[in-house]
Amino acid sequence: MTRSHRYRKYEKNLVTCCINGLSKGLKGICHFFSAIFHILDNKLTIMIVPHSVGKVFNLQTNVFSLILGIIIVIGIVSSFFYFNTRVAGSSAEIARLMNENRQTLASLDELRDENNNLLQTAKRFQSSLSQSLSLLGINQTDTISKASMNNGDLSALFGTNENASGTLKESSDIRSLASYLDSAVQPIKQIGQMLESQNTLFTDIPSIWPVQNPNAHISMAFGPTIHPITGQWYIHKGLDFSTWRSGDPILATANGQVVTVGYNSSFGNYVIIKHKHGIYTRYAHMNTARVRKGQYVSQREVIGTIGNTGVTTGPHLHYEVHIGSDVVDPAKYINIKTSTK
Repeated sequence: MTRSHRYRKYEKNLVTCCINGLSKGLKGICHFFSAIFHILDNKLTIMIVPHSVGKVFNLQTNVFSLILGIIIVIGIVSSFFYFNTRVAGSSAEIARLMNENRQTLASLDELRDENNNLLQTAKRFQSSLSQSLSLLGINQTDTISKASMNNGDLSALFGTNENASGTLKESSDIRSLASYLDSAVQPIKQIGQMLESQNTLFTDIPSIWPVQNPNAHISMAFGPTIHPITGQWYIHKGLDFSTWRSGDPILATANGQVVTVGYNSSFGNYVIIKHKHGIYTRYAHMNTARVRKGQYVSQREVIGTIGNTGVTTGPHLHYEVHIGSDVVDPAKYINIKTSTK
């Protein structure tokens, strides 16, 4: 027998074995499902016998229907517990959200109260600013009126007009307030510039106390009085400042140039400073002078110390203010800026 014949024989036997095996497998599967179907198709009779005298109920079914019914019942019961758990969880979440909503509403009410307080404060601010601008002579037409052109005028904040749909009134009010405050920046800057220029003016005129000490006080005022030594009436041409001791510093009351540093029998050691606008100041009875003639000094700069030189009854500073050839009451200039004492 040739080799090719043997191969064909082996191939034929292999195909036959595969066909026989597949046939047996299919028959086994068919027998298995047939047996299962036979079991499930077995008839069952369920009898319901009441305790009391009555008719007996018979219910005929098969195993398949019984198992299917049991599966359906289990599915229904499981679904009930599952959805019941989900509903319980949803109820807890709803309760939590409701609680958060109540807290949010309470916070919103508090915010509205604070917003109302802010608007009332803004209204007072608007009134005060308008009065200040009027007193300072600053034109308000080109500044504050811009806010009303952009719905920023505070008068709009206290109207009764309804806001656009979907917009909270508080948000609209805050936007209007922000617009008004933005427009108020420029006049406030103008006030600052004016105060700065006035502050420069105050440093050029004698507007502060020449002695800054907790014990400093005016021991003799300007004007007619009795001379403490001669006992005669005379015109006191300045203010006497005392701290009850010598050596305390004396300050220049304005920017200026020292024109005299000298001594005489009446004033003792004294200094005269020339200021702008034709104003001169004299500081007499000094213990020491710490400036020289021709020196430029700044307001609050130390120019000497309190002493007891010249005609005095004790250590003090005699302070005079001259405008041209006239002697004026220094208190009038000191009172210009009372906070600078």
